[in-house]
Amino acid sequence: MSQYSYIKWFTEIQKEDVNVVGGKGANLGELTSMGVDVPPGFCVTAGAYDVFMKEAGLVDKVQELMKNLDVENVDDLQAVSGEVRDTIVNGEIYKPLEEEIIKAYEEFSKNIGIEDPEVAVRSSATAEDLPDASFAGQQDTYLHIHGDHELMNHVRKCWASLWTSRAIYYREKQGYDHFDVSLSVVVQKMVNSEKSGVMFTANPINGNTNEMMINASWGLGEAVVSGTVTPDEYTIDKAENTIVEKHIAEKNTMVVKKASGVGTEEISIAESLGPDFVDKECLTPKELTILIDQGQKIEQLYKKPQDIEWGIDRDTKHLYILQSRPITTLKKEDKGEVEAVEEKEELKALLRGLAASPGIGRGVVRHIKDVNEINKIQKGDILVTGMTNPDMVPAMRKSAAVVTDEGGRTCHAAIVSRELGIPCIVGSKNGTKILKEDQKITVDATRGVVYEGHVLQEKEEAKTENQAGGIANEQFLKAVAPVTATKIYMNLGEPSLIQRYKDLPFDGIGLMRTEFIFTNMIGAHPMYLVKTGQGQMMIDKLAEGISTVASAIYPRQIVVRMSDFRTNEFRGLKGGDEVEPIEANPMIGWRGVSRYISPEYEEGFRLECRAMRKVREEFGLTNVVAMLPFVRTPEELKVVKGIMEEEGLKQGKDFKIWIMAEVPSVVFQAEEFAQLVDGFSIGSNDLTQLVMGADRDNGVLNNMGYFDERNEAVKRAIKILVDACNKYGTTCSICGQGPSQYPEFAEFLVEAGITSMSVNPDTVDYTRRLVAQVEQKMILRKLRNL
Repeated sequence: MSQYSYIKWFTEIQKEDVNVVGGKGANLGELTSMGVDVPPGFCVTAGAYDVFMKEAGLVDKVQELMKNLDVENVDDLQAVSGEVRDTIVNGEIYKPLEEEIIKAYEEFSKNIGIEDPEVAVRSSATAEDLPDASFAGQQDTYLHIHGDHELMNHVRKCWASLWTSRAIYYREKQGYDHFDVSLSVVVQKMVNSEKSGVMFTANPINGNTNEMMINASWGLGEAVVSGTVTPDEYTIDKAENTIVEKHIAEKNTMVVKKASGVGTEEISIAESLGPDFVDKECLTPKELTILIDQGQKIEQLYKKPQDIEWGIDRDTKHLYILQSRPITTLKKEDKGEVEAVEEKEELKALLRGLAASPGIGRGVVRHIKDVNEINKIQKGDILVTGMTNPDMVPAMRKSAAVVTDEGGRTCHAAIVSRELGIPCIVGSKNGTKILKEDQKITVDATRGVVYEGHVLQEKEEAKTENQAGGIANEQFLKAVAPVTATKIYMNLGEPSLIQRYKDLPFDGIGLMRTEFIFTNMIGAHPMYLVKTGQGQMMIDKLAEGISTVASAIYPRQIVVRMSDFRTNEFRGLKGGDEVEPIEANPMIGWRGVSRYISPEYEEGFRLECRAMRKVREEFGLTNVVAMLPFVRTPEELKVVKGIMEEEGLKQGKDFKIWIMAEVPSVVFQAEEFAQLVDGFSIGSNDLTQLVMGADRDNGVLNNMGYFDERNEAVKRAIKILVDACNKYGTTCSICGQGPSQYPEFAEFLVEAGITSMSVNPDTVDYTRRLVAQVEQKMILRKLRNL
């Protein structure tokens, strides 16, 4: 077997070989070595794909086609994808590589004693099935392939499938470099399944690790995974090995090998097996017991919940495990309650289905028949379709909820909905007939019911965790989060949302805005409260809001930015119109520290200081750091620090003071400022608009490209700030949108020496992985230069 350069047999592969044979191939090899019943086969390595692309001269061609692609433009995405795939399918295979694949197929034939055996030819991307991304169904699988010619054709098609529109879109949204991902091809004995399906060794709907879920249907598993059929569904108590819940579905179609030619086809179950099989339970009690035992065994091998595809061979009646990978979409069990907007309101249920991705979505119905209609979906619409197709991911991402006629809770579309945090009901049977275009509906995907009108609301917004971007349970997410030298902080506004986000893998809160507390909890202007003798109310409410977050993440650090209302915003608070001037340009007006030290507002700032002191001293939350916004001069900074010290907030080892570095004057005097504070947080939004002279709210300038953190002038300003901090041992963070929006900007920041980044909750996990990649590249470069 060692004679091959581009072939790895399952018996040679371990789980660590992901970079060689992809996630699917590595798992099949690991299962084989552990004695699990896996159909035998071999992998054409990812290196073979790289050699093919290089020798055929395709790398530059593909890079040129991908240049300037906007993945949100569906027409452009599909056009570019088609051109790239055609280029690869028509590429000439390097002769030594082709000869080696054919030789391996011939050896495989001899090993199993079948001439030109039928095989499944499956794609296995090197970034697929990693714990942070479910690339489920993003590349292609071809079944019932036999003979040298057909094998080579379908190996090439698998390589091309790395560039389907949905795969390109997924990589873009998950933050993968298209050219860092390669693809291995799995060639495996074809199992002609009489019945097949998917097994999750933890409940993917509510995140319960004490339960497993099994889906089963007639024929090949492609029908279950793709959502073509609504399968039988079993929920199992793992401790007792008993069935907790069972749904025997109406199964109308199945996927089988074509009667002639290559590939598969859908046929009617009633016509092929008989009408009794439509409602007949697929699995016997013995088969179910074997499946449960196999699932438990595989989970124990991997020590984490698994997503397993299985099939029972038509000829031998033997159960085969076709693949296993980590479940990537677990969430905490959703126990949120719902109630009518008005207690006496009558709810009218329109239809029911399987709750595939919990949560509540409201919007108007948009019927989508195929990928050509997905441009009909606008943000907040309800996507209703017969069966959700992976090509619909761009439309799903915009949707408030998804409803399908077919599909089970383990089909690809259900997995993607959970990953994107979109409420989803599948298997509704006749949703496309009952739900009318433009009809207002509410999708309760926690319970699998669609209601007429916009009728439900959450009692506690924080309980619908799925609408926060698919946040997984704490143990799972933290277990797979990479360690980075650059700290990853999170931005936060509304204090109550910390319950939704606290389990994300962040190192602390890098920016907590107090403006939300003023607006939602206080509601009045600080100076109005001073004037009316209600200052203590402001202190208590502000302390309550800050402590809600600080206690939830203790002992992780929380950087609280003191109020940064502009005059036009402050005027909106009760009593604000009496004390706030009208400014022509509030963006660069009386705000930040200049306000704090003014006689007209100093007493209001002192109330903020007393609230922070209360949090630290009365509540014992010493993880709170104060941050001062819109600082202009070292002199005003010294004055405001004096006020803070008078209020019991003296800078020292146990109390840190940061400033927002967002005004160019701070850049020019960076070293002076770095010696006065414990940290900078670069506000790249304000810094960019002030360096470029471009209002960040000006649509014309934005469209012309003036407001861009990647501008060389902005980057030089940031580098000056970082260098000054590093010189004096001061923390340097950034809290603008740039790092999570532009991978190359994040790379620049890490290489510049920034100590931390603070990003929005939905990009915490992505940014951590991006930073880890950059740091690893830097280490490798240094090692190579030794």
